[in-house]
Amino acid sequence: MAAYLVAGSPRGEAELKISRITTWSVDLPLVRPYSLSGGRLKFERLDGTIVKLDTDDGVVGWGEGTPWGSTYLPAFARGIRVGVQELAPAVLGLDPRQTDVVYRAMNLALPGHPYIKSPLDMACWDIAAKAAGLPLCDMLGGRTQGSVRLHSSIPSGTPSELMAEIDINRSEGYRFHSAKLGADVEADIERMRFLDAEMEPGEEITFDINRAWLPSEAVAVLNTNRDINRVIEQPCETLDQHLQLRRLVGQPLAIDESLQGLGDMLRIVETNACEVIGLKVGRVGGLTVAKQIRDVAVQAGIRMNIEDTGSTSLGATAAVQLAQATPEPFRRATWLCFDHLTHNPVEGGVTNDAGFATAPAEPGIGAYPDEAALGEPFAVHAT
Repeated sequence: MAAYLVAGSPRGEAELKISRITTWSVDLPLVRPYSLSGGRLKFERLDGTIVKLDTDDGVVGWGEGTPWGSTYLPAFARGIRVGVQELAPAVLGLDPRQTDVVYRAMNLALPGHPYIKSPLDMACWDIAAKAAGLPLCDMLGGRTQGSVRLHSSIPSGTPSELMAEIDINRSEGYRFHSAKLGADVEADIERMRFLDAEMEPGEEITFDINRAWLPSEAVAVLNTNRDINRVIEQPCETLDQHLQLRRLVGQPLAIDESLQGLGDMLRIVETNACEVIGLKVGRVGGLTVAKQIRDVAVQAGIRMNIEDTGSTSLGATAAVQLAQATPEPFRRATWLCFDHLTHNPVEGGVTNDAGFATAPAEPGIGAYPDEAALGEPFAVHAT
């Protein structure tokens, strides 16, 4: 386990400087193949990148970037490692506690590509919290009462296949489910009605379409099932299509994939586009941007699923730290992607406790990759 105790000058009397950046490529097979968007997207493994920042004062920070493949969103997993090589000269020598300064340097060196910046940004926040002697949630606004509710993630399938997955997750304590639909109009009408009727008292279900419906298909499904008042997540491809649908259906809506940065969040608020957002830390560019979006959502009264697109328990724990710093009732749920992986090369971090998780209390993120399990680094950059 990496130490967080700091040798040298008392904090505040000297700068910390990033002295080394190490990246690893991590192959992350899924326990079972996972389909979404009506089955048009199917995945059997994830390609993860783990980043370690060393400082001249001995404090170490960890970050992760694990997109859900390269077909789900504009994110190229192997590009993260090459992107870190591009950013390394701009980041080395900076004080990682100055997270905004580091982020501006990354934006200047490589405009766009937020998913590449996320693991570096996460590692900077890990160092900042360790240097302050605080859990990350206290750096992101302060620990709030209670635990963070978890939701399951149910891949596409027939009604019986969906229910079989839900039953597995019920046995693990989950009472909040996110079911992946988006096949065809008649099939999705049936799936919605079947799953809604199978929910037990106190259970919650979201129907996640992952952009699979055309607006006309979304109107047909949702107005046929207008008596089902469940949250419908990302029914159409674009935010403009979503706004078109918004005028024609009555169910509460969630925006997920169309939220890729602070500008998107501001437009969501301006257009009253939804009641819920899916705030994916890696997709929006890291904790720095995710915190900004979180604060806007709280002011606008919009609830949030705060999580990451895919990750080991390192990325999941960082997301739970942000959720733990988000007041109720705005934190709606998160999910633990690493429960879908065959192995998790990380020590510590969050766990599923009967459908809830609690951010670790130790300084930093509270999760530590096992360097022996990571193997040989992909690249090392040093001053």
